[in-house]
Amino acid sequence: MLTAAQQITELKKGIVDFVSEEDLLKKIEKSIETKTPLIIKAGFDPSRPDIHLGHTVVINKMKQFQDMGHQVCFLIGDFTAMIGDPTGKNETRPALTHEECVENAKTYARQVFKILDPEKTKVMYNSEWLGQFTASDFIKLSSQYTLARMLERDDFSKRYKANESISLHEFLYPLVQAYDSVAMKADVELGGTDQLFNLLVGRDIQKSYGVRQQSIMTVPILEGLDGVKKMSKSLDNYIGVEDTPKDMFGKTMKVSDVLMIKYYELLTDKTVADIEALKADIESGKLHPRQAKVDLAQFLVERFHSKADADNALKEFETIFVQKGLPDEIPEHSLESDEDLWICKIMIDVSHAQSNSEARRLIKGGAVQVDGEKVSDDKLKLPKGKEFILRSGKKKYAKVKII
Repeated sequence: MLTAAQQITELKKGIVDFVSEEDLLKKIEKSIETKTPLIIKAGFDPSRPDIHLGHTVVINKMKQFQDMGHQVCFLIGDFTAMIGDPTGKNETRPALTHEECVENAKTYARQVFKILDPEKTKVMYNSEWLGQFTASDFIKLSSQYTLARMLERDDFSKRYKANESISLHEFLYPLVQAYDSVAMKADVELGGTDQLFNLLVGRDIQKSYGVRQQSIMTVPILEGLDGVKKMSKSLDNYIGVEDTPKDMFGKTMKVSDVLMIKYYELLTDKTVADIEALKADIESGKLHPRQAKVDLAQFLVERFHSKADADNALKEFETIFVQKGLPDEIPEHSLESDEDLWICKIMIDVSHAQSNSEARRLIKGGAVQVDGEKVSDDKLKLPKGKEFILRSGKKKYAKVKII
């Protein structure tokens, strides 16, 4: 078993906010002494059940606590989702019905148990206690916090200064989320950096109700494949938990060398020492960044699918990219068509040629290939549903799908 100090060292990996290290160290020391696991809380909004790797950063931190023997509580915010969380938004998220929350929660569970051990994870719904609240309970809870403190929250503050409406029920969201920590007697609460205010309110409300205040850890927002913006499906820069092994492997190989290290820190189970050794090996030339990226891709595919899927994804990648001498990063294009597409039009659509005459000239010069096969017919048409690698000249590549 790791000592309290060793646990803290590993748990600090990838953390942004920590309130506080000294407090958590004491809790872990007592946990070891009394052989009583700490209660680790992380709340999830069931309004968006399909998750990508950006969402798993918190879940990976939960897994660390779980592996250390602590009690991980996966809290489904079915009651709070019916209020609607304004966090990080200029307007309130739409509230959900209880039935919608339950259905979304089932999808969530299927995905998170690819990381967490279902036998050691306690799934809870905050409607279990908040659904029993009376009007007087809500009044008592509301009396524990001031309006001035509530307006310190960034999104509330911005909307207030801009004279934008803030409904009274929105102030209830951080309060009832905070009460979850009271009901659960949480020792530690985890969340993204955008949830820091709510987590701090949890500490205050616990104190008001005579419960020992929780420690807080926040994790960073993970950048997407572009290396700049937050991972998001709407920006199409994401790796989905339920992506196919082939897509998951291929997308990971597009990550930059710099961002790859952050992915190792936040998405794998490697220790701090492991990652420092990895960086040293890359800097010294002992390990090529491309191989490190391949190892990362295999790890992710194996975690969310299986070892066999990871091995097959690697073989397919090597067949397509390595053996044929293709670059790791190839622009992807989806071309819509109700009929077969003419090769020259495809070349124009993916910016490999500026005109039909230029496309024909490249084909006649033997400079165009489809999946490694030279194209000699400038009248060639490719069918709907076809996926292929198009090469024009020595440096222009495109992964094309006709839909």
